[in-house]
Amino acid sequence: MRVRARENIEIFTLSFLDIISSAFAAVVLLVLLSKPLSDSALDYAADSEQLLKSVMAAQTSVDKAQQKLEKKRQELAHLKQIHSQVGLSESTLKQHVGDANQQLKRLDSELAGLSLVQSSIQRAAIRPSSSNKRDVEVGGIPVDSDYVIFIVDTSGSMQSIWERVSKEVINVLKIHPKVKGFQIMNDNGLHLISSYSGKWIADTPQRRHGVMKVFDAWKSASNSSPVEGIEVALKRYAKANISLSIYIFGDDYSGSSYDDVIQSIGEMNRNKMTGKKLAKIHAIGFISNYATNRFSILMREVTRRNGGTFLALPQ
Repeated sequence: MRVRARENIEIFTLSFLDIISSAFAAVVLLVLLSKPLSDSALDYAADSEQLLKSVMAAQTSVDKAQQKLEKKRQELAHLKQIHSQVGLSESTLKQHVGDANQQLKRLDSELAGLSLVQSSIQRAAIRPSSSNKRDVEVGGIPVDSDYVIFIVDTSGSMQSIWERVSKEVINVLKIHPKVKGFQIMNDNGLHLISSYSGKWIADTPQRRHGVMKVFDAWKSASNSSPVEGIEVALKRYAKANISLSIYIFGDDYSGSSYDDVIQSIGEMNRNKMTGKKLAKIHAIGFISNYATNRFSILMREVTRRNGGTFLALPQ
């Protein structure tokens, strides 16, 4: 068998060089690619650390802001509480001021009425004990009586000004600091407190206050004629051994005759034995929406003849 001769084999052929070049290029490529990847990882780690620090700083800022917010909320709640208390105090203060103003107005009205009555008293002529003559031009209300009777018109026209009427009753009581007893009835002779009919109401500050509370709520129909009330007062209460003053409150007179009434009252108010007056009869005239001059015409003459005084109050 024939052996072929070995051919010369070339190692560095074109294919070998291609392989070697490709491998070298791959190594170079790996080297080039591996370095940027490493830097990128480092940069990412650094960025992550910086971002974490930023997050932690932001969280700290948020916590501080929440603490400040909570503090502001507490301050706001405290301020709201203070504002509520101040508002309540202001409302209470306004109510107290309003009550004080109303009380002041009532006191002013009472003072005006009392001043009117007291001015009449101050104008009264002071006579020596030897003279019993009274100057009718000066007038005045003597306050030396031990007993006082009020005869008050309780008709609808007087009820419309009842608060004024009540104040004047109090004013008259005030000019009698202390009496042994008093009584209140309407113009028809109906007693304010029926259980005291024919008896005297003892005069104490507590009793005055209680009686006036009943008087303020008194509702009783009447005919605007004080004749019946005067007759009851003189028959039941006028005695020769006591000093008595009768006060008639009204705004109108519905009767027909003046002369008969004046004569009848004069006879009833005279002590049959001595001829002296049993009671001083005074009258206070009010102005209402239905007032007329008939009451003043009658009462001027009745008071003049019975040792009393007539006062016409302004509207």
